Amino acid sequence: MRQLIGVLALFVAFVAPAMADDFRPAYLQLKQLDATTYDVLWRIPALDANTTLRLQPVFPSGTQDLTERTSSYAGNAAVLRWRIRVDGGMAGRAVEFPQLPGSRVDVLVRVERADGTEQLGRVLPVDPRFTVTSSPGHLEVVKTYTVLGIGHILLGFDHLLFVLALLLIVDGTRRLIVTITAFTVAHSITLALASLGVLHVPGPPVEALIALSIVFVAAEIVHGRQGRPGLTQRYPWIVSFIFGLLHGVGFASALAEVGLPQNSIPLALLFFNVGVEIGQLIFIAFVLVLIAAGKRVAASMRLSSPAWLWRVPPYAIGGLASYWVFERVAGF
Repeated sequence: MRQLIGVLALFVAFVAPAMADDFRPAYLQLKQLDATTYDVLWRIPALDANTTLRLQPVFPSGTQDLTERTSSYAGNAAVLRWRIRVDGGMAGRAVEFPQLPGSRVDVLVRVERADGTEQLGRVLPVDPRFTVTSSPGHLEVVKTYTVLGIGHILLGFDHLLFVLALLLIVDGTRRLIVTITAFTVAHSITLALASLGVLHVPGPPVEALIALSIVFVAAEIVHGRQGRPGLTQRYPWIVSFIFGLLHGVGFASALAEVGLPQNSIPLALLFFNVGVEIGQLIFIAFVLVLIAAGKRVAASMRLSSPAWLWRVPPYAIGGLASYWVFERVAGF
């Protein structure tokens, strides 16, 4: 149990200062109207309508604004819209974000070409520029959405905390594999349905229920250690499947931030989900390796732990998730 506490402490150290599942980077959308004309949508995190992050896209030299910039504020973001003309078009040229290295956000960029194809990418502070390319092939779609899926799950702290809680309560490799598989199948179903518009669920209640699912599993860990095993300990795959349906809707809300390329919807959806699974497996492998290393260190040093120490992980998980529940309900 000492090893698990160490894992949890490391995890919470990264989680505590962050908003759970905070998948709100800045977002730039360019919609090509003809060879040189584009409609621009620029969405940037903001505290209110007048307090926004100091970050702006810089287009190639010679770019002209054809319309005034209109702005609005909604969902903790300021949204600006205007139209530009770029001599020679954007293909092969870059949009730069010079203030990005000093910020804490990434930028998602989406280019809708006149021929119906799209280009997507994520701009990081280490390389604050996005180069527009010609019409993409399927390989670009695969790469882009796989990376987006991996990034989302590894930054989706509430999803990872739920998986960590499952690792704490499920005994045995076979039961763990079945449990994680059930979670995967469930969130894949609702991710697909919500992304394709078949399933419509309001986002804020879903996010609150996701946090509540973590509280539930944390409580089940405590009950199990007290000799009162609950549904999660007896049938973990059932609980992981049910709550996986909720988490899938949460994944879909993240995917809605960037949208799906209209000419490659099935491919993009498939590989976003593949990216989510890769990220999830990376996290599980990291936790299991850390536990194994901790066991070796404890055995070599012949360390013992007080009887109450097992309570720390579930109470830490439950406490953090409870905070998220109240925070998200208050935000309705």
